[in-house]
Amino acid sequence: MSPLAHYVIQTLVTVAGITALAVLVLYGAGRIGIGRPTGSLELVGRLPLEGRRAIYLVRVAETVYVLGSSEAGINKLGELSPSEVVGTAPARSTPGFSQVLERALGRRRRPGAESGGSSE
Repeated sequence: MSPLAHYVIQTLVTVAGITALAVLVLYGAGRIGIGRPTGSLELVGRLPLEGRRAIYLVRVAETVYVLGSSEAGINKLGELSPSEVVGTAPARSTPGFSQVLERALGRRRRPGAESGGSSE
């Protein structure tokens, strides 16, 4: 076997080994709970303004903070008491693929159709 072929095979085996190790570490970390939210922190709402700018409502214990996010970072805009926050229901879920496709194709939903997938 030529030295070049030996080098290429060694490189490919090394890259495959590192990739497998990275996948194993990420899978293991997710299984044991690393990266999951803990404590009394909750995202109450998000209002996207532009591509990289948004306003967030974050509940920490009993106080709701109004945070502004932009390219420059995150800034505290204000605080609200729980009684001042109206409609803290969970944020609307993003539309499913079928809903986006129907909207893109200009189709109207049938009256009484469920929001889940359709059997067309």
